[in-house]
Order: sequence, then structure tokens, then C-alpha cells
Amino acid sequence: MTTPPDAKPRGTRLPRMARRRQLLSAAQEVFVENGYHAAAMDEIAERAGVSKPVLYQHFPGKLELYLALLDLHVDDVVSRCREALASTTDNKQRVQAAIGAFFDFVSSQGEAFRLVFESDLRNAAPVRQRIERSLRESAEAISQVIQEDTGCSSDEAHLLGVGLVGMAEVSARYWLSSQGSIPKDAATQLMARLAWRGISGFPMSG
Repeated sequence: MTTPPDAKPRGTRLPRMARRRQLLSAAQEVFVENGYHAAAMDEIAERAGVSKPVLYQHFPGKLELYLALLDLHVDDVVSRCREALASTTDNKQRVQAAIGAFFDFVSSQGEAFRLVFESDLRNAAPVRQRIERSLRESAEAISQVIQEDTGCSSDEAHLLGVGLVGMAEVSARYWLSSQGSIPKDAATQLMARLAWRGISGFPMSG
């Protein structure tokens, strides 16, 4: 068998957490390139430069490996959204920062967004639950700010949060698929202006 040119050399002993990170990195490359169904544990092990038994010591199966990656990147996108909202107390800047968090996520190295937003395993319950968590927790973070600063009810604020997250996700993915014909900062500002024109129409509480 010919060794793939991007395979890592075998034989290096790593601490357990470092090995886990290496395996997740290799798995992400393979899942992004091939999708879940076409990805093979053999290829992931080869890409990481380890034997299959070593891979199975860390992850008992392909689904568990995929879910570990999803957990990692769902946490990432939610954290980006929360950090964006906490970065300023100016609500107009908050809207731009929150939308910018999704543009940053889809353009980050490794194309992790394809696992969260374009998974070919969405119909599997544990995958769907994680994908829905990314939407739910991001929307909850946004809706909390909206409810605190406006007279909107909890349900109204949550719907607005879901709408903002959906707009940010879809527009960011479209922007990337169009080869970034508009610079990222300009695209973020454009979508933020659209969102702000709607949200700013709600009167501030107090």
C-alpha cells in the first residue's frame, strides 16, 4: 500500500490529550473532505500517523469520533457568539460583533463549519441534538440581551435571537461559497446594518 503524502510519520509517543488533539485534527480533515458516510477509520488513522488500535483506544467508533468533533466546534461557535456580545455594551456594535462571529467561524482554518452547518448525518439523533444546541444556545445568548434592553417578552426575544442567528449563519455560508467576492469586514457590516435596522426599531426598556 502506498503511503498518502499527507500521512504523519508513525512512532512518536504523545501525552494522551496531545494524541487526542492529533486524532481529532486528522479526523476533521477526513470528515470535511469526504463527509461522514464516506470517511473511513483506516484513513483517519493513516492521516494521523497511528495504528487503528491506537485510534480505537481513544474513540470506540466513527460516530463517537464525529460527535467529539461536533462537541468541540459547537462549543466554539457558541463561545464566539457569547464573547462577541460581551465585547461591548453598545447594542449596534453588539449586532455587528455577533454577526462577525459567524463570519469568522465559517472562514476559520479547517472548515469546521461544514461539520456543524452542513453535516451529512443531521438525521441521526445525537448529531441533530448537537447542531440544534449550536442554534439554541447562540439564540439564547442574543435573546437575553434583547429582552434585557427592550420591552420584548421572552418568547419574542427568543424568536428575534433565532432569526438573527439564522441570518448570520446563512449569509456567512453564502459569502464563503461566493469566493468572498465582498471583503469579510464589508460583508459583516452589510448584514449588521440590515439586522440593526430591524432590532433598533424596538424601544429601549426604561
